[in-house]
Amino acid sequence: MWTQIAEHISQTTGKSFAIENRKSVSGGCINQGYCLIGKDIKYFVKINHASQVEMFTAEALGLKEMAKTETIRVPKPICWGMAERSSYIILEWLEFGHSSKESWELMGKNLAKMHQYQGETKFGWSQNNTIGSTPQVNNWTEKWSDFFADYRIGYQLKSASRKGGNFGNYSQIVEKVRDILSTINPQPSLVHGDLWSGNAAVTEAEEPVILDPATYYGDREVDIAMTELFGGFPAPFYRGYNEVFPLDEGYKKRKTLYNLYHILNHYNLFGGGYGSQANYMIQEVLKS
Repeated sequence: MWTQIAEHISQTTGKSFAIENRKSVSGGCINQGYCLIGKDIKYFVKINHASQVEMFTAEALGLKEMAKTETIRVPKPICWGMAERSSYIILEWLEFGHSSKESWELMGKNLAKMHQYQGETKFGWSQNNTIGSTPQVNNWTEKWSDFFADYRIGYQLKSASRKGGNFGNYSQIVEKVRDILSTINPQPSLVHGDLWSGNAAVTEAEEPVILDPATYYGDREVDIAMTELFGGFPAPFYRGYNEVFPLDEGYKKRKTLYNLYHILNHYNLFGGGYGSQANYMIQEVLKS
């Protein structure tokens, strides 16, 4: 497998690459990660079962979609495919360093610029992808309220029901989501889609980087909401973001609704206490 991967890198880059060393590194909770070390260069590779090749294809295309906005740094995808019974994606190797107030503020500013990028007029994306290992449907949709109600909350509720979850009346919840979001008319912004602290970093030169995307065009507030879900980003991040692209006051009311998607997904992936957290959030949404 590793010989095939090295050959694929060589073919793609046009430069001969041979693996001199291979080190296991974090690849998240879904994939196996490795640092491939050659004579003068390193690469980051993520490995999974062969059935997950479409997940890596979507990740590569998502990174390219964000890179073309020329707003915020993302790892450059080199190549991806299958070798033996595994799928893989090769990314440029980035040396990460320690963050500072300045780098977090710059990250907020750069993310805001990406959200201002107007690449599409509908919500969704040209490709389905994954959120973690959960399929994420991105069918192009005219109305944001329909997209989020049907392809985000509705999809997760159906998945949860198949896993034995009990989250109340499906139609009531989905229609409430649709009703709440029908009062706003956001522009379709390119969003990262899975922006928690584990998917944000800075290089040794303190350049902000976002990685492991679940890309689509949606309401930019979904990204900001998720940054607040697991402890929140440092204050300079939000200061930088609002300086470039101020959030609407109504964001505070929609934050729980947008994060419900991720908590339902965590229930579908991991079970446990995420079920009770999702039920609490659903009740908050129904009362709003």
